[in-house]
Amino acid sequence: MNITESKLPNIGTTIFTTIGQLANAHNAVNLSQGFPNFEPDARLLELVDLAFKKGYNQYAPMQGVFALREIISEKIEQLYGRYYHPESEIIVTAGATQAIFTTISAFVHPGDEVVIIKPAYDSYEPAIELFGGKVVPVDLEGAAFEMNWAKFKSVIGPKTKMVVINTPHNPTGAIWSESDMLQLQEILKGSNILLLSDEVYEHIVFDEKKHESAAKYADLASRSIICSSFGKTFHVTGWKMGYCVAPKSLMQEFQKVHQFNVFSVNHAIQIALSEYLKHPEHYLSLGNFYQQKRDYFLNAIKGSRFRIAPTAGTYFQLLEYSDITEEKDMDFAKRLILEHKLASIPISVFCGANYDQKFLRFCFAKTENILDQAAGILNSI
Repeated sequence: MNITESKLPNIGTTIFTTIGQLANAHNAVNLSQGFPNFEPDARLLELVDLAFKKGYNQYAPMQGVFALREIISEKIEQLYGRYYHPESEIIVTAGATQAIFTTISAFVHPGDEVVIIKPAYDSYEPAIELFGGKVVPVDLEGAAFEMNWAKFKSVIGPKTKMVVINTPHNPTGAIWSESDMLQLQEILKGSNILLLSDEVYEHIVFDEKKHESAAKYADLASRSIICSSFGKTFHVTGWKMGYCVAPKSLMQEFQKVHQFNVFSVNHAIQIALSEYLKHPEHYLSLGNFYQQKRDYFLNAIKGSRFRIAPTAGTYFQLLEYSDITEEKDMDFAKRLILEHKLASIPISVFCGANYDQKFLRFCFAKTENILDQAAGILNSI
């Protein structure tokens, strides 16, 4: 017996750690990892400070502070027309990734097939494999990263336990339309397949487009665990605060794992968020805020040799570099750091082994001086 036999033998250090360490070692302008370099709203910080001082320093209720769950319920109903009961259908989590991991651990059994859409956020696949599931990938197609629904339907079978979707999409910035969601709903209708809907960038959508939550569609909502992020929404990724919603029968199973995995999350921050969310403008203004950053960044690099298709959502922008070099994206990303002092993320790490489209991902959730520095480098290449 090998007591050190790995349950994830093919998993090494994440690309974010690798690129981050390389960027730090070479003092590179870092547009790789997806977090802002600016402070959150001072009012939110005041509310957190006040909650600490009022003594909210012990365990929160396992499902989350009830006042916060109530306001989450109101928010979802107002935005998407679906009511989730705050007592039995909402849980506050230690970030959206914990919600995603807990969902997979609660529902995926050995041998179950789980369909994921590639490029895919890098936490999905290891979690599925850890619990004995089989990953069934479906690739988005073309430079616009669109779903081929006939191909998607062809991989759905009797062993399919779950489908994982992500809109707005990391890393591409693509968003799914009403037509996409209706086609997904039609394919899954009549089955017992679960839907894990990663909607952490729900409020970061541009050009007057709308986020199409799974909550808006009755049949999808009935089978969905929807995961969201306060960290992404309020520029506080280090707080690791998120939540998920699901019908009561699904949430009961989620809770069984959550209570032993995490039990509860930061009490004072929940108290602060329950007050802060009373003002919808704090999240409804987010799309315009980041669209201004997107447009500032793209205007600054319009003279570069990179091909640009403005991202539709998230705070990531893909740049296509085939006019510059034929290098694989990992090689070019490393050379950008070593020779030009600029860090990005190669898209191949989110894809299959043979992926070789020429894209790098840049995070524009940065102050203008950082975006200016990055633009100057990109324009010089």
